[in-house]
Amino acid sequence: MPILQVNNLTKVYEGNVSYKALEGVNFSIEKGEFVGIMGPSGSGKTTLLNMVSTIDSPTAGEVIINNRNPHQLKKKEIALFRRRELGFVFQYFNLLDTLTVEENIILPLALDKVKSSEMAKRVAAITSKLGIEHILKKRTYEISGGQMQRAAIARAIIHHPQLILADEPTGNLDSKASKDVMETLQHLNEQERATMMMVTHDAHAASYCNRVIFIKDGQLYNEIYRGNNRQAFYQQIIDMLSVLGGDAHELSTTRI
Repeated sequence: MPILQVNNLTKVYEGNVSYKALEGVNFSIEKGEFVGIMGPSGSGKTTLLNMVSTIDSPTAGEVIINNRNPHQLKKKEIALFRRRELGFVFQYFNLLDTLTVEENIILPLALDKVKSSEMAKRVAAITSKLGIEHILKKRTYEISGGQMQRAAIARAIIHHPQLILADEPTGNLDSKASKDVMETLQHLNEQERATMMMVTHDAHAASYCNRVIFIKDGQLYNEIYRGNNRQAFYQQIIDMLSVLGGDAHELSTTRI
């Protein structure tokens, strides 16, 4: 069974003029896949992420995560589902400045009242993999953007979620930090078989995925698979984005 199954997903925003943000979207993500979602501004990729992450609910269709439809749960159950089954990595890190890096990372475990000995074990294992074990006692304003994003990744995976959702994870980073973060995500995907869905407009970031799904005007437009050559995959992504259209700033010019 896939970890994520999206069936005929449709979202209409009602108002003076109703707006169809998504229409009949179908796709699935298998365990251990790293899938990118791309499309021009207004294509519906953020709406899709909001449906999968249970932040917003669909007008029609369904989202199945690990054999469950979270949108059928009660409000409290949804919050618990989100906390236990999903991991989130955001563009602006969403770390709490009042806490140390370590306290930020263990937040999901603290909320679930995990024993402190188990927390310490998990923190040690995960931070050494991500190369941030030396900054655990620091506050967020004392570390770099790349380190902040790796701390955010540690927080996203420490509770072993079924699905990691990344929203423009390199959007706030320089090119070196972006490369580090994407290599980190790729490593987690390959070594830990972490299942990931990433929304991005950055072709360089997307080239680390196994597969990229393109959305246009709220509908599935195309999808491409990586194969062995990342440079060739990057070029395919650039070509697909230019066919899709969009503003110049949406097409990443970073070369690998």
